[in-house]
Amino acid sequence: MNPILVAFLLGGYFLMLIIIAQITGKSATTDTFFTANRKSPWFIVAFGMIGTTISGVTFISVPGEVGNSASTYFEFIMGNLVGFWIVALVLLPVYYKLNLISIYTYLEKRLGFYSYKSGSFFFLLSRTIGAAFRMYLVAEVLQLALFDAIGIPFAITVLISIFLIWVYTYRGGVKTIIWTDSLQTIFLLSAVFLTIYYIFSSFDWSVAETLQKINEHPYSRIFEWDMKSGKYFFKQFIAGIFVTIVMVGLDQDMMQKNLTCKSLKEAQKNMLTFSAIFVFVVGMFLLLGVLLYIFANTNGIQLPQKSDYLFPMLALNHMNLMIGIFFLLGITAANYASADSALTSLTTAFCIDFLDIKNRPQEMMKKLLQRTHIAFSFLLFMVIMIFRIINDQSVVVAVFKAAGYTYGPLLGLFAFGFLTRKQVKDRWVPLITICSPFIAWAVDANSEQLFNGYQIGFELIIINGAITFLGLIFIQKKTSVSLKNVKDIG
Repeated sequence: MNPILVAFLLGGYFLMLIIIAQITGKSATTDTFFTANRKSPWFIVAFGMIGTTISGVTFISVPGEVGNSASTYFEFIMGNLVGFWIVALVLLPVYYKLNLISIYTYLEKRLGFYSYKSGSFFFLLSRTIGAAFRMYLVAEVLQLALFDAIGIPFAITVLISIFLIWVYTYRGGVKTIIWTDSLQTIFLLSAVFLTIYYIFSSFDWSVAETLQKINEHPYSRIFEWDMKSGKYFFKQFIAGIFVTIVMVGLDQDMMQKNLTCKSLKEAQKNMLTFSAIFVFVVGMFLLLGVLLYIFANTNGIQLPQKSDYLFPMLALNHMNLMIGIFFLLGITAANYASADSALTSLTTAFCIDFLDIKNRPQEMMKKLLQRTHIAFSFLLFMVIMIFRIINDQSVVVAVFKAAGYTYGPLLGLFAFGFLTRKQVKDRWVPLITICSPFIAWAVDANSEQLFNGYQIGFELIIINGAITFLGLIFIQKKTSVSLKNVKDIG
C-alpha cells in the first residue's frame, strides 16, 4: 500500500480522535479524568467496551490462531459470557455501594493496607504487560505498512504511537476514552465484516454457501474432549469464567468505565448488553480466521511463518485497496481503544492507590496526574521494546499466559474477601502474592510429569488464584469480622 495514502489515512483518523478529545476535555477536572463525573450513557459505554476488549490481539492473533487450534478458542469465550454475568450481578453492586474510584480500595476496607497495595500493584503489573503486548503487535503492523517504507525505525514508531495516545487522553481521561472507544469500535467492526464480505464475494458464494464451507472445514471445530489437551472444553470454559472475572471484574481499566455510569442499574445493563455483543463479535473473528485460511489455500498463497501475520499479509497484499484501508483503520482502532484506556487506568490506579491524590491540594493533584500519565507512557515504551526482543510465540497465547501469572493473586485476594469472613495478618500478604506466581510457574512447567500428561491451559489463572487463597488461609487470624461488617463492605 502506498505509504503516502497510509500516512494520510492515519493522520485523518487521529485528527478525529483529537477533535473528540477537545470536545470532551472542556472544563475537565480530576473527577472528569477518573470518573467522567459519573454521567456516561450506559449504551455508549457498552459499545465502546467492545473496542477496548477486542484489542489488537484479538484482531490479529485470533484469526491466525485458528490455524493452530481450530476454533476451540470459542470454548473460552463461552466461559467469558458467564463471567460477564457474574461481574454484573455480584461485583458491580459492591463497587457502587462503596462508591469506589479505584476498585482495589475494597481490599483495604476488607483485609488491610498491605492487601490493598498488593492488589493494586498486581493490577499495575498485569495491565502494563498486557497493554505493552497489544501495542507491540500493532506497532509491528504499522511498521510493515508505513514506517519501514519511509525509513523510520521501530522504536520511533512506538514512541509516535504512545505520544498520540497521551495527546488525546491527558485532559479528559476516562470521559474522552468512552467516546473515542465508540468511534474506534465502528472502525474495528467495519474491517471484520468488510473482509468477510470480500472473501465470500470473491468466490461468488452466497451467505448459505459460505456458512456451509466454514462448517465443513476442519478449522471450524469448536469442541475438544481430550481431557489431557490444553484445549479440553471444561478447562477452557471454566478458565474463561475466571479470566473474565479477573481481567474484567477485578481490573481497574474495565471497571473504571462501568463506574462512570449514572447508576448501578445502568452499569449492569451496560455489562449484560456488552457481553452478548462481545460473544457475537469474537465468533465473527473466528469465522474470519477460517475464511482467511480458505482464501489463502484456494489462491495458492504461501502462509506466513507466524500465524499472527496471516490477516495483515492477506489484507495488505492480496485483497483490494478498500480492504487494506479498513484493515489499517481497524487494527489501529483496536490497538488504541485498548491502549488508551489502559494508560488512563494505570494513571488512575497509581494516583489513587499510591499517591493518595484525592487528599492533596487541587494544583498538586493536576501536576501529579500529568507526571504520572507521562511516566506510564514511558514505561509502556520500555516494556514494548523488551517484548520485541524476547517474544517468540503467538501474542494471544502470550497475553493470557502473562495474565495467568499476574492476575492470579488478584483472584485469590478478592475471592478470600468475598467468600470468607476471616481476617489476615496483613503485613504478610505481599509475600504470599509474590510467591504465588512462582509456585504456579513451577506447577505449570512440570504439569505433564506431575499429572500424567495433563497440560495446563488458560486455567493457570485459577491455579495461581487458588495458591494465593491457600496462602491467605495460612496467615489468617483467629478472629473473624462479623457477618454484618462483611455485608457492609461487600
